[in-house]
Amino acid sequence: MENSPQYLFLASGVNNGEGFWVVGVKNCDEKILEDKNLLDCHRKELIGNESAKDILFAINLNINNLFNDRRKNNYLIEKPSIGISFNIPLDLLESIFDFWLDIYKNQEAWETCIGLLKVRKRISLTNLIKSESLKGNSKKWAIKVENLHNYVPNSFKVEKLNDPMWK
Repeated sequence: MENSPQYLFLASGVNNGEGFWVVGVKNCDEKILEDKNLLDCHRKELIGNESAKDILFAINLNINNLFNDRRKNNYLIEKPSIGISFNIPLDLLESIFDFWLDIYKNQEAWETCIGLLKVRKRISLTNLIKSESLKGNSKKWAIKVENLHNYVPNSFKVEKLNDPMWK
């Protein structure tokens, strides 16, 4: 029962008129379809419980990195009450989902990519790639991980206003 099969899924949904994406894990195909908030299931893979948790962790970290980068650069991305903002295009989420699901099949590549993703949480991998600090497969995977973070929203930047010097 410890590693029972689970469905890792990417779906769209709506809650109180607000659209969202969700990546999650359910133990039964019907439970995904029974959720009244979900509209469409865009990706669904039956995998072991531990694998599903690992891949879900990577996907969520990747998405969080992406959101944090956009916020740091003053882009406005709405935060829905549930799930992931519709501001993120489906094709990007599908690419992130597919990448982490696929890379999990190769333990060595998985460990390298997870390490790079954790580094990416703190700094962009671009300078490491350009400076030739990474070699061989690490560089190849760094380029792919970095590309999963390159999305720039269509919404305008939010200009940060300086506080007045006096009131």
